[in-house]
Amino acid sequence: MKKYLMFVFALFFLTVAPLAGGANPVTEVAENERCPVCGMFVAKYKPWLAQVQMENGTVHFFDGVKDMLAFFHEPGNYGGTSSPGDVYVTDYYSQQWIDGKTAYYVTGSDVIGPMGHEFVPLASEEAAHSFLKDHKGEKIYRFEQISPEMVTEMRSGMKGKKMHKMQHSN
Repeated sequence: MKKYLMFVFALFFLTVAPLAGGANPVTEVAENERCPVCGMFVAKYKPWLAQVQMENGTVHFFDGVKDMLAFFHEPGNYGGTSSPGDVYVTDYYSQQWIDGKTAYYVTGSDVIGPMGHEFVPLASEEAAHSFLKDHKGEKIYRFEQISPEMVTEMRSGMKGKKMHKMQHSN
């Protein structure tokens, strides 16, 4: 009986706990997975993948951080049916999943994502400063500093200069 209970307990955590959102990124992306914001197939953009795990357990994948942020700020506009929970992005240097809420994001660089200029995610402040210098970036942001207006500016094709001016004029 004790072994049976341990088995049931383990089975619960392996199947139900991940659905509660959290703890780990989903690493398998189906070939037919589409970005809910722009409609692009995301699997072919592995270096730029981002994901939002919703509180209801649904996971949405994106072909870049700016689309993920547009969804995060207004999930209802893109078919989201619950509140966003955990966020994961692909670190520019390691190409590994990192926590999107603790990442550093560089704007205005010479690095172009699948849909133009991007919020380039990096795992550490040191890496962000190195990237900023090496790729002519303009500014480093933390997740909570990126407003819906900044996302709109980035998605409309601005390189980041207008966003940088917006931050200093507020």
